[in-house]
Amino acid sequence: MSLKTISLVTSSVAVFFVTFMSSSLNIALPVISREFHTQAILLSWIVSSFVLAAAVFSIPFGRIADIIGIKKTFLFGAAIYTTISAVAVFANSSIMLIVCRSIQGVGASIIAITAVSLLTMIYPASERGRALGISIACVYAGSATGPFLGGILTEHLGWRSIFVVNIPAGLAVILVLLWKIKGEWCECKGERFDYTGSIIYGLALIALMYGFSLLPQALGGILILAGVIGLLIFIRWEGRSKSPILDPGIFRDNRAFLFSNLAALTTYSAIFAVGFLISLYLQYNKGLNPEQAGLILIAQPVIQTILSPFTGRLSDKIEPRIVASLGMALICIGLLLFAFLSPDTSRLYIMIALVVLGMGFALFSSPNSNAIMSSVTPRF
Repeated sequence: MSLKTISLVTSSVAVFFVTFMSSSLNIALPVISREFHTQAILLSWIVSSFVLAAAVFSIPFGRIADIIGIKKTFLFGAAIYTTISAVAVFANSSIMLIVCRSIQGVGASIIAITAVSLLTMIYPASERGRALGISIACVYAGSATGPFLGGILTEHLGWRSIFVVNIPAGLAVILVLLWKIKGEWCECKGERFDYTGSIIYGLALIALMYGFSLLPQALGGILILAGVIGLLIFIRWEGRSKSPILDPGIFRDNRAFLFSNLAALTTYSAIFAVGFLISLYLQYNKGLNPEQAGLILIAQPVIQTILSPFTGRLSDKIEPRIVASLGMALICIGLLLFAFLSPDTSRLYIMIALVVLGMGFALFSSPNSNAIMSSVTPRF
């Protein structure tokens, strides 16, 4: 088996199980809520803590991977994720589960960054869209199987079994990285790591996101303002740093990179809450059990899984921005359909809206990722 194939399989398995965990846990939230007697805001932090940790540590660990090596950093992320999966099995409170999910978010951010970076370094530009498309298809396959299999696991073995199934997969990824993927890729070896910039960035992002969770309290507004100011300070600091974790110049001087990232930000912001909210809607408003809700939620990621390899390959032949723009248009239509959701909305309507979202996201994600990774040099 060639290095290309091994790296693609390893990266795909790793990102599959990261997304499988998240989508499975979404379907198990009502069961977790009943077991730990958790209110909605605290329950939402089981999801939000994971995402916040991933956001806070993505940029610093991206820089660390450039300095010490992509493979070594990938291995570290897989070890964190697998270890915490084992610890989370024994969580005895919602707070402990939130802490576990936070640390898992760190591991997941490392896996996501290094998996894409590894494929970008190994595959030539002419094959990159196809490789990224397959990898992203596995992300969606994890999202697709998560609600269905997560519902079955939760219904028959309890929600802790969701963490158990991740452990052997994580161990397999670690073994392949150690014994099958030879060599290392570090474009910035020996350069400094900007600890001050990392701390400013992390604190600003935490203040911003925690502030949103406190709205409409006054403290929420104050923290949001502090977060925005912190991000502005971070940008100014990075512009003056000799070894920035994020060089502002790649945004200022690279329009393709800037606008592709802005497109990703707006798109993910728009659709991230859909899985969380529709899972609760189906179980609380429609009275479905986790397995039944999972069968409906599977519609979106199944479409994304089927289409992503083709849209990735399409972005190797057609300008990625054209394909991604069409995807964003479909996402807007899907979200508009959900705007008319009511207690009496039929299951068929919900599935149609999810299918439209899935088609749009498949057309957007792979081409946009290809555009981002192809717009910068290997050192970035």
